[in-house]
Amino acid sequence: MRRRDFIKGTLGSAAMWPLGANAQQDGSVRRIGALFGSEDRPAQQARLEIFRQALGELGWTDGRNVRIVVRYGAANTEIIRKAAAELIALAPDLILASSGAVLGSLLQATRSIPLVFVVIPDPVGSGFVRSLARPGGNATGFSQFEYSLSGKWPELLREINPDLTQAVVVWDPDLPAGIGQFAIIQSVAPSLRMEVIPVRVGEAERAMADIARSGNTGLIVTAASALGGAPRDLVIALAARHKLPAVYPNRQFIDQGGLMSYAADLDEQYHRAAGYVDRIFKGEKPADLPVQVPTKYELVINLKTAKALGITIPRTVFSRADEVIE
Repeated sequence: MRRRDFIKGTLGSAAMWPLGANAQQDGSVRRIGALFGSEDRPAQQARLEIFRQALGELGWTDGRNVRIVVRYGAANTEIIRKAAAELIALAPDLILASSGAVLGSLLQATRSIPLVFVVIPDPVGSGFVRSLARPGGNATGFSQFEYSLSGKWPELLREINPDLTQAVVVWDPDLPAGIGQFAIIQSVAPSLRMEVIPVRVGEAERAMADIARSGNTGLIVTAASALGGAPRDLVIALAARHKLPAVYPNRQFIDQGGLMSYAADLDEQYHRAAGYVDRIFKGEKPADLPVQVPTKYELVINLKTAKALGITIPRTVFSRADEVIE
């Protein structure tokens, strides 16, 4: 069993950049902007510190030969646009981008500043890059998932409750990633003798109440809908209220009381992103650096929630867990 420590990073300041701009004349200081979709998650700041530490391992020390300035979008499209414009006006050498809304705003505002992205669902389908192998523009980085991951979610539900006959799938059909993920879930369901019922993000509260009455129902929240219209705490509360075993697309749901998640290790993406920053600073172009898919996945289980739902996690599932929260 392991617990993640919250690492609070010391955030860069735009006020420090004039010194950096002067120093850069002799090549001593590079400037990195970082734009995140939300500020209210301890995990986000911890991942920024992972990125900062990984840069240090490559010889880039914040405050010495590199300076990082951070902006947050507060999960608001208009604020994200303003933050993107503000960062670009500071003329950084590179910008680290997290979330599709952030990357979309940055690409609308600049096609010259290199962008390294993390946790982006389907960057090709979203139009952010030309292809995974050759992105072709000023952006490259790390996709949030491979579509095959989606097939693991109904399989996990079946393992923890062999009697399940149906699963509510919370998704966003307006997103390319949402369509792709639901297609994979739908293709796996017949072999599990499970009916899948798609529910739009904004309709989750009403639909879950109706469907749960039939019993033997599980819940799948897709990665494409994880930042969508339904607040995370509301979906978790609905699953608890209706006694639905649920699988979620990232571990933040489990930290807030969700039952289990199976997803890419997003911390790893921030660590690997530092490597792309290093390569770009040494002369390589984003257009030539392939977009990388996750290489490490993690299963996280909340035992306290399992007990509250009256669920006994099978040994076969428990033994595969990377982390168990008690």
